[in-house]
Amino acid sequence: MIADWNDLRVFLTLSREGNLTAAARRLEVSHPTIARRIKALEDSIGARLFDRLPDRFVLTAAGEELLADAQAMEQAAEAIHRRSAGLTDTAHGTVRFSAGEAMTAFLARHLPRLRRNLQCIEFELVASHMLANLSRREADLLIREQVPDLGSIVTRRLGRVAYAVYGSQDLIVEDPSPAALRGMRWLGFDDDHNYMPGQSWVLELLGGARPAVRVNNWLVLCDAARAGAGLAVLPCYLGDADPALRRVGPILPEVAADQWLLVHRDLRALPRVRAVMDALVQLFRDERAAIEGRSPDAAGPLLASGVDPRVAAST
Repeated sequence: MIADWNDLRVFLTLSREGNLTAAARRLEVSHPTIARRIKALEDSIGARLFDRLPDRFVLTAAGEELLADAQAMEQAAEAIHRRSAGLTDTAHGTVRFSAGEAMTAFLARHLPRLRRNLQCIEFELVASHMLANLSRREADLLIREQVPDLGSIVTRRLGRVAYAVYGSQDLIVEDPSPAALRGMRWLGFDDDHNYMPGQSWVLELLGGARPAVRVNNWLVLCDAARAGAGLAVLPCYLGDADPALRRVGPILPEVAADQWLLVHRDLRALPRVRAVMDALVQLFRDERAAIEGRSPDAAGPLLASGVDPRVAAST
């Protein structure tokens, strides 16, 4: 009989990571601890679960059979953990939300407004390209440009981000036509981040040539443009808020990205999570209202004028 869930958790982690070093790092324990728990699990069921190869651990047939049951137990444990968070009906505690680095920077600038009526809630902001696992409570809320195809996730559309070309305030561009821009120095993302909004536009402008300077982070891209290293396509809420940057030409209608608020269905009614969700939705509405009276080519801190940011109330 398997009595220790911790042994199964180690087994699952090792099966996913494939080696002791990665599994130990993931679980924040030592190599001997991983090896000891795997040995204890194998002894308890009377079967070898892994073949120990020189560079990795590979599941045996017995390990493959155990894997499905262990995953089911993990999902049940995660569900209990999520639902237990809502047993105390109070808008107190911590809400952890994850977004890309540019959006996280935007949220950080607006923390006083977000927390105005939420002083009893602690905020944790995580800047990451990676999609945090809501089922495992790696985050309570996500803001992302794509919606994963997962039945356990509830989504709410926040709005649409506008993008434009930016350069240093010292950089004078008299002719913002594509032909003139093509001959200027450009900044962009590396090959692993070609999916970033605006990157395809830059590559098309340059006829397939890559920008002379390539990065993997929006804030680094912004810093490089600020320093005068070249032109870059940036979200308007990032570029327009920076006095060291100058917008070159109009908003790019072909470059835009919807922003979606994601939450696990087991957490959407949790008072503190719901309170933060409502505050985020209101922030986006306020930003849209702030540019309602501006001209179509005016700088928008978040959303382009004329773009409908109405929230799809799917929660």
